[in-house]
Amino acid sequence: MAKLLVVDDEANIRLLYAQELSDEGYQVVTAGSALEAVEKLESESFDLAVIDIKLKNESGLELLQRIVKERHTIPVILCTAFSCYKDDFSAWLADGYVVKSSDLQELKDEISRVLAKRQRGAYV
Repeated sequence: MAKLLVVDDEANIRLLYAQELSDEGYQVVTAGSALEAVEKLESESFDLAVIDIKLKNESGLELLQRIVKERHTIPVILCTAFSCYKDDFSAWLADGYVVKSSDLQELKDEISRVLAKRQRGAYV
């Protein structure tokens, strides 16, 4: 069972993702801020992180850069309501990019794809 870290400042989104992804068989840990995410990353190990770009008073892109720099073996999927960030060079560090939707199938498919890539050794 893969362990996922979901980072979003909206409690309802965290709850929805946690429920949906748990139903898919993942162990899900949530964080409401970049600071909380860093604390969890320092104390636990994860197979993948799903990060919202627009966090209150923080940038999910900065968190992405920190994860890539300090914990480069953890793949990251950016999940945001804004498709315009796909063209931001910082977003290119992510292993996946999903535009938020009420249908979480695209996110679930992207998580499966990235985890399969990790199992093949792409993040060692």
